Amino acid sequence: MEIGFVGLGNIGLPMARRLLDAGHAMVVCDLDAARVRRMADAGALPAGTAAEVAARVETVFTSLPSPPALEAVALGADGLTEGGAVRRLVDLSTVGPDTSRRVAAGLAEHGIAFVDAPVSGGVAGAANGTLALMVAAAPDERAAVEPVLAALGRVCAVGEEPGLGQVMKLLNNYLGATALAATAEAFVYGVKAGLDPAIMVDVVNAASGRNSATQDKFPRSVLPGTFDYGFAAGLMAKDVSLFAADAEARGVPLWVGAAVREVWRFTRDQLGPDADFTEVVRPFEVWAGVEVRERPG
Repeated sequence: MEIGFVGLGNIGLPMARRLLDAGHAMVVCDLDAARVRRMADAGALPAGTAAEVAARVETVFTSLPSPPALEAVALGADGLTEGGAVRRLVDLSTVGPDTSRRVAAGLAEHGIAFVDAPVSGGVAGAANGTLALMVAAAPDERAAVEPVLAALGRVCAVGEEPGLGQVMKLLNNYLGATALAATAEAFVYGVKAGLDPAIMVDVVNAASGRNSATQDKFPRSVLPGTFDYGFAAGLMAKDVSLFAADAEARGVPLWVGAAVREVWRFTRDQLGPDADFTEVVRPFEVWAGVEVRERPG
């Protein structure tokens, strides 16, 4: 299948590479010329704008960092609507349901279908083809792209309306963000009281407190102090804020969510948006005067 791919960021690049390696002919575009060259060296065709991509292929994938970025690429100057060949956009970004609905409506005016398909699984999942893809689209559009999406991971159909994929992704990321923030707080408490963090990981994972942070993120990135999981604190703050805003707009109370949102905003502001999201433990460590790290021997 001939496909376009716009957005070769930390997760977009390995997704695009998997699709290329799966045998699909690709036209790629990104603001970072070095990333475009990497894909071109692997066999993709480079393009200067999203409109140029949309002028060459019927199906375009996007993986973009923010709602304004998606709206600009889809509907703005030199965007997809200015290309004559494109027939559908498959958006892999996390932008919130309101943005997905607006983009879908704008594209529909140009006869372009929209597939809402945010992903979860991080950089490693993108590279290994083990992502979860939360797809909301008309059945015929989902069927058209599902064989392509299968190269990226498990396709989970969540509905037909644009935005439902975003709702699923936001609540999933909120749960992950909550688990990571709460685990950071709990483990700092344990270390302050004298426990070995490696022992805490083993015990919690054998008990009822286990979660995605204790099973993966803490042993992989926090205890060794590498903080290299591959997802930015700024992006997590963005996702939690999108979740909170949409939940509040729907009249859903967020007693826990309000606190989680502030933790991630504080982490982003203190450590910078590009800090790894496992560094959420650092502010708790500073306040308590301890570090949650592996101990020699």
